[in-house]
Formats: sequence, C-alpha cells, structure tokens
Amino acid sequence: MEKAIEDFGNHLATERNLSPHTRRSYLADLGQFRAFLTESGLLPAGGNETEQLAAIDHMAVRSFLGALYRRKVRKVTIVRKIAALRTFFNYLVREGRVRVNPAEMVQAPKAEKTLPAFLPVEEMFSLLGVTFPDDVGGARDRAMLELFYSSGVRVSELTGLNLGDVDVRQGLVKVRGKGKKERIVPVGGKALRSVEDYLAKRGEWARHRQAAGGDAPLFLSRNGNRIATRSVARVLDRCAVRSGINKKVSPHTLRHSFATHLLDAGADLRSIQEMLGHENLSTTQKYTSVTVAKLMEIYDRAHPKAKG
Repeated sequence: MEKAIEDFGNHLATERNLSPHTRRSYLADLGQFRAFLTESGLLPAGGNETEQLAAIDHMAVRSFLGALYRRKVRKVTIVRKIAALRTFFNYLVREGRVRVNPAEMVQAPKAEKTLPAFLPVEEMFSLLGVTFPDDVGGARDRAMLELFYSSGVRVSELTGLNLGDVDVRQGLVKVRGKGKKERIVPVGGKALRSVEDYLAKRGEWARHRQAAGGDAPLFLSRNGNRIATRSVARVLDRCAVRSGINKKVSPHTLRHSFATHLLDAGADLRSIQEMLGHENLSTTQKYTSVTVAKLMEIYDRAHPKAKG
C-alpha cells in the first residue's frame, strides 16, 4: 500500500495539479489511514500490494472513521479525510489496481458551518498602524501586512510573490493561486508605497543570495531566502500584540477582513470572488452570512424591542 500512496502523490503533483498544501494533507491522511489499518490488523501483514488493497472494504473505512469520531476529530477534518480516501481509490480503480472504491459507500458527515473570523475596520487600522523598526525588516513587515490586507491574498500566495509580480505604476499584482491559476488583483496606494519603501531597502538582504531579477522572491528572510508562511504568521502575532488587539489574528483573518470590508462597503460578490480567487461563488457567499450576522448584532443591540 505504501507504493500505491507514493504513486498517488506523484499523480496529484503531475496530473491533478493540486496545491502543495492539499497534496501534503491528502498524503498525511492516507498515511494515517494506512497506520490505522496496520495497527488494527485490517491490513494483511506481509502481503503484496494487490492482497493488501483488496482487503480494504467499506467496513475498514467505517472503522477508521469511527476511530476519528471517538477521538473527537472535527467534522470538517473528517470530511477532508474521506475526500482523500475517495480520490485515492478512484485513482486506483482507473489504474486497474482495485475493482471498487470502498470509500464511495461511506457517507461523509455534514460539516459544521462556521463564520469566517475577521477584524472590524477600526481594529484593522490599529493593526496596520503599529510602529515598525526603521530598517529592512520593519519595511518588509509593513509592506507584507499592507499588501496582505489590500489584496486579500492567501498567505501562501503572499510568500510566493516574485519581484516581477507587482506593477507599482498600474497598482496591480499578479497572484499564483491554487492549482497554479493566475489572477490579477488591484492594490491600494498605501500598500504600494509600503512596497516601494521596502524595495528601496531590500538589497541589504538580497546580497546574501544575489536574489535579483523578476523571478526573485519579493519578500525575503534575513538570509536572503524566500520568506516562509510560518514567519509571516509570527510577524502578524507580534503586530497584533503591539496593536493592543486582544485576540488571535491569523493570516487568514486578514483575508477574511478584506472580503468582509469590501462587502460591507457595497462591492458585489462576483468582484470579490475574482479577487479572492475562489473557483465557486458559493465559497464567497459565506461572507454574506458574516454581514447578516453583524447586521443582526447591531439590531439586537440598538432596537428597543429586539429583546422583547
């Protein structure tokens, strides 16, 4: 089974064109499934690949899900694991390595619907209004946060930006999203000025790796490499503490804030969908729930008969 999972990983990378994050998640889910089958004695020990895969039926998949439920794993995570199993066995069916997909007969739980966490406009301004050090690191951190909120990109898209992706004159940035799909997103003047200030100092860190040219990383670490997503999260944590915001602020919080503030200001869903890079409009529609929830909160607080 280990070889089948390895082949599936290559399939995801070369044919399905899934993002590295999704690919890692799927392979981790399959590794967990394989470990469960081995520990439970549901995978024939010492058998060849054909014997091992043939021994996996829908009851084995259900046993795996039962173990997840007992561990109180979140429903949304269980849904993803079932999707990974279904995709894996569909691949094996097409390759002729199994006859049926045992995961197709297992019903996924209904994932709980959670509203996106976002910052109110005043808190967002407090976050962006913190004082940054007057050096290349401070200029980079300010540029990252301003560009983050101004464009609504994912953190992986932010760290994946290259020097040639930002057009300061036209106020546009080229973003490579999930599945290597590219989109053009407008950027505000404040964010562009912050990027220009950072670019004027970026050479101090670029010398370490001779990072130059349009394909070089836009945001660098101190040693001249492309900055990691984890480092962006740490920068955001520090800024949240300094701003006095008494809440956890994740990189995705900035993306949610971008979309929610646009919707509150009258932007249409289709435009927001395009800027966020959502494939389906239904994914963008969750922000309408946030706006309605905010409206109800204001109503309950302000209307004299709301609590009657």
